Amino acid sequence: MSMRYMVVIEKGPTSYGAFVPDLPGCIAAGETETEALELIQEAIQFHLEDLRLGGKPIPEPVSKSTFVEIGMAA
Repeated sequence: MSMRYMVVIEKGPTSYGAFVPDLPGCIAAGETETEALELIQEAIQFHLEDLRLGGKPIPEPVSKSTFVEIGMAA
């Protein structure tokens, strides 16, 4: 079975952070955006495996994202 979770990437002053809104506590950080994405994928796998081993339900991916354009006054 395949699940597709939304990942939020945030650029910090010196690194990138990633988190999964549907999996509280599932986070990763990397020096580059690519590294953060690779690490969050591993973190998701470990997080889901931990839930399975603990007999807890696997949360369905329900988060969505969109962009809202805001006009800026000159």
